Amino acid sequence: MDGELVDWKNARIHILTHALHYGSGVFEGIRCYNTKKGPAVFRLREHMQRLHRSARLYRMSIPYSVDELMSATKDVIKANNLKECYIRPIVYRGYGEMGLNPLEAPINVSIAVWPWGTYLGEDGLENGIRAKISSFRRLNSNVIPVSAKATGQYINSILAKIEALDSGFNEAIMLDFRGFLSEGPGENLFLVSDDTLHTAPEHASILPGITRDSVFTIAQDLGYQVKQMDLTREMLYLADEAFYTGTAAELTPIREVDGWIIEKPWPVTKKLQNVFFNTVKGRDDKYLGWLDYI
Repeated sequence: MDGELVDWKNARIHILTHALHYGSGVFEGIRCYNTKKGPAVFRLREHMQRLHRSARLYRMSIPYSVDELMSATKDVIKANNLKECYIRPIVYRGYGEMGLNPLEAPINVSIAVWPWGTYLGEDGLENGIRAKISSFRRLNSNVIPVSAKATGQYINSILAKIEALDSGFNEAIMLDFRGFLSEGPGENLFLVSDDTLHTAPEHASILPGITRDSVFTIAQDLGYQVKQMDLTREMLYLADEAFYTGTAAELTPIREVDGWIIEKPWPVTKKLQNVFFNTVKGRDDKYLGWLDYI
């Protein structure tokens, strides 16, 4: 916390922390994987660069450089003696100023790590999950900067997630403000039709995901075409395959949407999934540049 290692039980903030009241914080989700050369963080630099971009959109000046944040992340993983973990850097307006003018509030920075399995479950990775088109839509960039990964924005995602769970599904799929497919509450969305990958463009109110970007590269290296285009819900219902990508979700197949079944064997998804996990585990030399070893 703010440059110092702090015991887990003592990692506390004041009740009048600005971000607690107004959602004035930005964050990242990152994973460290155990490889044959030891623990390695996947695309650490890109995540910390995005953290800085998110902060800039909210007029927050992070008092640590990308390199300093990367070094601190490795220090926290070492201190906890973890081989695999989830990493949560967060930059937030702290205690010192209340009200809607946040510019005098201090900027605090923390990085926490903990063991965390696959977000949508191991069975989901193998057999796919059930998804529901949410009644809650994504905000557009004239309402809030959707390309920022900001704490307050995730209330939108929470509503969609709860609705999906209450309806008996594992996850939601959200439409953008125009009615086109956007993404999941915390994941990007891909469709596969005729061996071509389709995904929503950035103007469809998505967060430009780092796992999403990785899948672009892997898919193209495997010879698949990737198209960013406006997508309708009918295209999803009729897709040959569909899957989520994200740091938490990794690469999770979707087996059903709103009662429409997407039949196995999902050959493209499984091939991409195999290369992705070989990559993060350090078993594919082609993508070793994406790993930062501890």
